[in-house]
Amino acid sequence: MDYTRKTSPQGVEFIKMFEGFSAVPYNDSAGLPTIGFGHLIKPGEVFGAISSIEATALLARDLGTAEGAVNEAVQGTLTQSEFDALVCFTYNLGKGNLDSSTLLKKINSLAPIVDIGTEWKKWVNAGGVPVKGLAARRLAEFTLYESGDYSLAEHVYRQNQK
Repeated sequence: MDYTRKTSPQGVEFIKMFEGFSAVPYNDSAGLPTIGFGHLIKPGEVFGAISSIEATALLARDLGTAEGAVNEAVQGTLTQSEFDALVCFTYNLGKGNLDSSTLLKKINSLAPIVDIGTEWKKWVNAGGVPVKGLAARRLAEFTLYESGDYSLAEHVYRQNQK
């Protein structure tokens, strides 16, 4: 297993598109304190306003955790776009959710792509409530996973945000 796999520059931009940028702390859709490009503020961390550069550095650090989780959990070989899509999923939902998911079981068992898509698209709740933005994100992530086309995945996301 290649534990040095990293998110591509396109993958980083893909994640930034979903997360958006906030220079100041806010509560995400699950009510968790967040800043920058989706950085969950941990106990003891205190932030005032941050720059986009500082937010990108936080994102890079946080992505390391998601990348490690995907590298560790997936048994087979992934294309770069598949890896980026799974890192995006894991960055949003966390290692624990990836590790316990039927989605991971389907990927590792080389299930048909339609079965992987069905599992992927189930992860649309925040705080137990379906969120339209998460449904659009999951569809775009799966589109990237399936097609390898970042532009198509972004288009799918934008169309489903309306």
